[in-house]
This record gives sequence, structure tokens and C-alpha cells, in this order.
Amino acid sequence: MNEVSQISEFGKIFIFLIIGFVLVGMTLFLSKLISPNKPNPEKLTSYECGEEPVGSAWIPFNTRFYVIALIFLLFDVEMVFIFPWCTIYANADLIAADARWGVFTLIEMFVFAGILILGLLYVWRKGDLEWIKPKPVIPEVNTVIPLAVYDALNEQQKTFKVKSFSAEPEPVLVTATFASTSAPVARKPIFKPSFKKTTDESGNE
Repeated sequence: MNEVSQISEFGKIFIFLIIGFVLVGMTLFLSKLISPNKPNPEKLTSYECGEEPVGSAWIPFNTRFYVIALIFLLFDVEMVFIFPWCTIYANADLIAADARWGVFTLIEMFVFAGILILGLLYVWRKGDLEWIKPKPVIPEVNTVIPLAVYDALNEQQKTFKVKSFSAEPEPVLVTATFASTSAPVARKPIFKPSFKKTTDESGNE
């Protein structure tokens, strides 16, 4: 009964997670215990890549960031699939079991990468990768509302106004009640449906 206990792969991952949590917790605890706490206005400002923040953070966000992020996400996922594919592509055991294994996996990867490359060429051809398009297309909408109304609304909503906060309850406005001098309105008769029992020729219900 001299069996050697072995840890499964999930057990190894669990041990790595425990070690990671312990190291991160110890680092945060030592930082809180040892580091001096001397806040100042410069430390409390938001970090903008080392530059001093200017203006308000409520600025319009360019939608081209969204397109670039989607393209990056597609090719990032492609790399996640390529790494495990490389580990089994030239596996001698699989090739010995079936000689067509190497050719099949190679064709499969070419098809997978080709679809993504075609998508990249399509986006490139449409000009979505250009940060500043040479010929921007402004959509036209037929509406009866004049453009000056939209310009005034955009100018009004340009700055974000922070509402002042107060912990005190707002005063309740007491409204006066006035007696009505008009005659009471007559109520309409309410319709009440009545159902009669039907009788046959013999008089039975």
C-alpha cells in the first residue's frame, strides 16, 4: 500500500490561485501598513498618462475606438486558437494514427485565418481603419424642425451641470384648498346587466 498521492491538474491550478491570492493580499497589507499616507490635491487628481488633466471629462468619445477594438478582439481570439493548434499540428502519434491529420489541420487553419483576413480586407476597403476619412459623409434627414433648434439644444447640453446635494429634506409646499362654488356634477346612471333564465316550451328552466 505504498501508493504515492498525486495532485490532479485542477489541484495544481487551485494551488496557484491560493498562492496568487496570498501574495496579492500580503502586498496590499504591507503597502497599507508601511507606506505613508499624505494625500494632496495632486495625488487626488485622476492620472492622465502623466499629463495634467485639463477641462471636463464629459467629452464626446470617438466611435472609431470601438471599430479598432473590435478588430483587435477578433485577431486576439484568433491567436488564442492558434496556440493550442500548434501543439497538436505536428503530433507524431496523431499523424501515425492517420496520415491525413497534418494536411487536414493545416487546411482547417488556413480556412480559419482566411476568413478573418477577408474581414480585415473588407474593413480596410471601406476605409474604417482610417482615423480621419478624406471624404466624410454627412447624413441628411428631411425634417420640418430647423437646424437652429438642434444647435441651440446641443449648445445647452454641452456642459454637464452638477446638481447640488443637500442632506436636509426639502420643504413641503402647502397648497390652499378652495371650496368649489359650482353645482355638483350629476352622476351618470350605471349600467347593471341582468341575466334572465331561459325556459323551454315545457316550462322547465
